[in-house]
Amino acid sequence: MAFLADALKRVKPSATITITQKARDLKAQGKDVISLSVGEPDFDTPDNIKEAAIAAIRRGETKYTPVSGIPQLREAITRKFKRENGLDYKANQVIVSTGGKHVIYNALLATLNPGDEVICVSPYWVSYPEMVALCGGTATFAETKIENEFKLQPEELERAITPKTKWVILNSPSNPSGAAYSRAEMKKLTDVLMRHPHVWVLTDDMYEHLVYGDFEFVTPAQVEPGLYDRTLTMNGVSKSYAMTGWRIGYAAGPQHLMNAMDLVQGQQTSGTSAISQWAAVEALDGTQEHLPIFKKAFERRRDLVVSMLNQTRGLVCPKPEGAFYVYPDCSALIGKTMPNGKVIETDEDLVMGILENEAVAAVHGSAFGLGPNFRISYATSDEKLEEACRRIQRFCAELR
Repeated sequence: MAFLADALKRVKPSATITITQKARDLKAQGKDVISLSVGEPDFDTPDNIKEAAIAAIRRGETKYTPVSGIPQLREAITRKFKRENGLDYKANQVIVSTGGKHVIYNALLATLNPGDEVICVSPYWVSYPEMVALCGGTATFAETKIENEFKLQPEELERAITPKTKWVILNSPSNPSGAAYSRAEMKKLTDVLMRHPHVWVLTDDMYEHLVYGDFEFVTPAQVEPGLYDRTLTMNGVSKSYAMTGWRIGYAAGPQHLMNAMDLVQGQQTSGTSAISQWAAVEALDGTQEHLPIFKKAFERRRDLVVSMLNQTRGLVCPKPEGAFYVYPDCSALIGKTMPNGKVIETDEDLVMGILENEAVAAVHGSAFGLGPNFRISYATSDEKLEEACRRIQRFCAELR
């Protein structure tokens, strides 16, 4: 009898964590590594949020919390959904978990049976198919194309749906591509879903506030109220509020689903950190004055990186509407030879070559289910981004 669970055989390690660790190892050896592999804002958590956490500690808010979250935070979340998304939820339709990943895992664990399918849109966040596998389901894929700016087309969604499909996961703006759906684009997808009443929608809105120019964020149940009763709307405070380490994700959905997720979470972790929850109340209810500052900096960085990568031999880099990632196409470099004589056969070979030769860490696109591409996070300083892009340009120019 094997000691380890068979489910682990279906799960791959996180490529983003693997690349980040290799970058740390090189840095520990004294190399001047610029890491563009981490999906984490470089800004500090705003002071009003930190002060709210300190105040909570001083009030003695340090005990166990209800499994689904403190009432004050769940109420703040309902106000956020109404104010920003036009969605009406009651507090008992809300769950607070230890990060967005925990929300998604709870939902899948509470709903998937063997043979159930979950559609992941390629390129997808690396954890989606692995969580599906851990929860006993089968990940299926709807592929996007660079000519459509990595946005799922309605005909591709229609083609991906089968009688076994239980969920489709929609992530806008997207990690890894930064692609975001306009109201009209989202409506075309929700029209497809309205024709398939057995399919539920898990919407990952983690990058909601990080959209640029005149782009207007929308979420599926907002665009198509007919999907309200089969949509889990997930969000969190990690990206927009620079609170990655506080570990607060949240979601709202139909009561029977939330009850099931509460049951699962009650036997996993119970309630998440009390201090983090009080900080999140302030994040959602307090001043939002930091958001324009974050957005202006990220938009400037996006434009810098897109411009420099499009001036790089062999790369084509679309300009995304949101998040803090770009996803350049590197197909013209496959088959080229590095100065050390090694042939670049995959996008993983390319990013490892850039890391080992120029000390810039990125993540290969095949890890996200679509290549040959690679993901760059521009959530770091302008100076580091400019230097990193110069190094990438130099590496690509030396390929033969």
